[in-house]
Amino acid sequence: MAMKNPNTTVTEFILLGFSQNLKIQSILFFIFLTIYITTWLGNLTIIMTVIYTPRLHTPMYFLLANLAVIDISDSTVTALRMLWSLISHTNSISYDWCITQIFFFHFTGGAVVFFLVVMAVDRCIAIYKPLQYLLIMSQGVCIGLAAGAWLGGFAHSIVQITLIAQLPFCGPNILNNFYCDVPQLIKLACTDTYVTELLMVSNSGLLLTLIFCILLVSYSVILVKIRTHVTEGKRKALSTCAAQIIVICLNFVPGMFIYDRPFQVFQVDKVASVLYTLITPMLNPMIFTLRNTEMKNTIRKLVQKFMATRITKSK
Repeated sequence: MAMKNPNTTVTEFILLGFSQNLKIQSILFFIFLTIYITTWLGNLTIIMTVIYTPRLHTPMYFLLANLAVIDISDSTVTALRMLWSLISHTNSISYDWCITQIFFFHFTGGAVVFFLVVMAVDRCIAIYKPLQYLLIMSQGVCIGLAAGAWLGGFAHSIVQITLIAQLPFCGPNILNNFYCDVPQLIKLACTDTYVTELLMVSNSGLLLTLIFCILLVSYSVILVKIRTHVTEGKRKALSTCAAQIIVICLNFVPGMFIYDRPFQVFQVDKVASVLYTLITPMLNPMIFTLRNTEMKNTIRKLVQKFMATRITKSK
């Protein structure tokens, strides 16, 4: 982790969260705990289904299972600290833990973005090179692409942390959010942050927008190809691409809203942050499952097999 600025005297930050009302905090705790548990159950179901179903050992499902791992990780980075704050009614976080949370938040968030790019590449190859698909997307290539996505997220996060750690924090320490992130933290620095903000916007917002536009164009080309040239399995191909487009929009649009502008903090940012950090990881497995007949049928069979085994053992 990058060394902090020697002029930094702040030792902790205060997270304002959603409300100072204890009753509202308790209600929010149970709402967000339900969302977090649902996120775990949905993504873990996908991971276990792919692992224990040999016919799902294909590049597409390998990438889908990896995305489920990242969704759990991404949600955990913000959810655990927020749930603890809501149930314990404490809202302080140390400087070191704040920087650590930012690191892992951008690490997992960056990995999600690069994984969605990899999944788009996978669909391009599947549609344009169907006969060579399994040869091109071999196990080694899939593992390499997955590792590349994680490394991409790591590199993105290191840049963010290096820039933020160089700033001095010597006065205000109140963050108007429920977790530590760059837009709120940078406003507390005791120096001019104009250049740093531009660099961070370039590393986050502009990069998100560029990748988002490339992905939309790519999927548009894929959809045209499917509608005009693909005959066998057209409905399945269209459904898979539609699910990925929905997931892309859910991941990119809130992120662009937060990071694609100079860091002015608005109250509505919290809504976008909830959608980006908690709701989207919960919805991703639902979208992929509901729009994938093969996945739904496989999950149903595994559940029936599990229940039958439990009943047999109980007898």
